[in-house]
Amino acid sequence: MPTTLDAATRRALRARAHHLDPVVAIGLHGLTPAVVHEIDVALLAHELIKVRVFSDERSERESLAERICAALECAPVQHLGKLLVLWRPRPPEEPAAASPRRQSPRSVVPGRAARASRNPLEGASTQRRAGENASRRRRATGTSPPLGVPRAGSTRRRRRTH
Repeated sequence: MPTTLDAATRRALRARAHHLDPVVAIGLHGLTPAVVHEIDVALLAHELIKVRVFSDERSERESLAERICAALECAPVQHLGKLLVLWRPRPPEEPAAASPRRQSPRSVVPGRAARASRNPLEGASTQRRAGENASRRRRATGTSPPLGVPRAGSTRRRRRTH
């Protein structure tokens, strides 16, 4: 893993990091093992992160960046004020071991599994569509007032036209 980046790569990573927020903060206790672990987890998840260092000494912030990069094999992209931008490429995906495939719940009990595995948002949209269809049927049969006329007790206001 190269610890130094060429200018074009560094520029591209700085552009990608511009809109990021810091995900880890190094505070009063400095670079503890827990902070190093959190930085490692964030690099695994995001590949490019910002770290905020609450220290007023620039030399201390630079030494922290060097220690982090040495410990986690990442590359420093930028040191801007109290922010450090760090990058480490994601490790290559390991092929999944030949694990026995689990049976899907739908194949076990078709009716119950389909209802249990439904996305809650999907169910809401289905209910909304059913409600829209019911209101269309009411309008078609004349059991509800025509469009534009508020129902009794309705809180919706009619739009004024001038």
